[in-house]
Amino acid sequence: MDFYLTEEQLAFQAEVKKVVKEVVEPGILERDASGVYPEEIYKKLGSLGYIGLPYPKEYGGAGKTYLEYAIAVEEVSKVDAALGISYSVSTSLFGGSIDNGASEEQKKEYLPAVLKGETWGAFGLTEANAGSDAGGCTLYAERQGDDFVINGMKVFNTNGPLADHYVIFALTKLGEGSKGLSAFFVKRSETPGFKIGKIEDKMGIRTAQVSELIFENAKVPAKNLLNGEEFKGFKVAMKALDGGRIGVAAQGLGIAEGAYEKAVEYLKVRQQFGKPIFKNQYIAFKMAELAIEIEQAKYLVYKAAIDKATGKPYGDSAARAKFAATNTAMHVSTEAVQFLGGNGYMKDYHVERMMRDAKITQIYEGTNEMQKLIVSGSLFR
Repeated sequence: MDFYLTEEQLAFQAEVKKVVKEVVEPGILERDASGVYPEEIYKKLGSLGYIGLPYPKEYGGAGKTYLEYAIAVEEVSKVDAALGISYSVSTSLFGGSIDNGASEEQKKEYLPAVLKGETWGAFGLTEANAGSDAGGCTLYAERQGDDFVINGMKVFNTNGPLADHYVIFALTKLGEGSKGLSAFFVKRSETPGFKIGKIEDKMGIRTAQVSELIFENAKVPAKNLLNGEEFKGFKVAMKALDGGRIGVAAQGLGIAEGAYEKAVEYLKVRQQFGKPIFKNQYIAFKMAELAIEIEQAKYLVYKAAIDKATGKPYGDSAARAKFAATNTAMHVSTEAVQFLGGNGYMKDYHVERMMRDAKITQIYEGTNEMQKLIVSGSLFR
């Protein structure tokens, strides 16, 4: 069992670190304050091949694995977790839905623009009364000749206001719950009746663009039904969410590492009672505990990514990684604020932003309560 990255992977990690330092980090405090999304930075990540990392080159990807993708999300999220989730949604939720559910012809048509960073991908599953219970969806797609006419609304859509490419899950048969869900590719620029609703004002991940998606007699060609099959939507969504949880786990890992690094820097230079704070054994021991917790989370995240990359079942390992890494993000970032004292509460020191960003990682892509349900279900088969 090898716990170490290869030389090639280490070189890739170093490359991403450099890009993050030079491209992502400048202006992060101003972006958080304004809530303005960094479109040009995202497009830069796309031009470098990062958005399409785990997909074949014939679809516009980079031909790497899910481990390289997790590493990239981790490194981006150390500095900008909002950009990290925008990136993750394009790659894992939109990309994963198309990759898992579409025909070869559809993959070649729908994936390249998103994987190259030319536009954003979004994933429309959640509704006002359908969160953890996806079977509560009411968005309805009625077949009319060569089209489906869609009516209803989705909520909490990351990349919603930015994207031109969406995977939308709608009922094509009423009264069947999750069994009646079908998956559609929707191109906003070619879909009259599809519009963006309320853009959310959020506690954290301030620059991530999250919105309602409103469908009012929106016509979508029947050929946009993924793989031409109705009633496969729930399966497509759940498999995409398994992959998405690895992305969110990597995001949480990055937040934890970023907050930890800020705390280490501060504890080395801040002096109280005539010595650096880290010289206090309580603080040093607490930091040791956090370092161990972060490393435990890292192994779970990388294992889940390797499971997916090597074709092994990964639903359970993704749930474990998501649960552990996002709880670690919340714990470490909260402790970092405490270690920095009054300064930790101030925006200039970054850790309060990281704490705000960390909270949502315990909620989206399946709450951590749902991750315990997934893991416990695998224990007694």
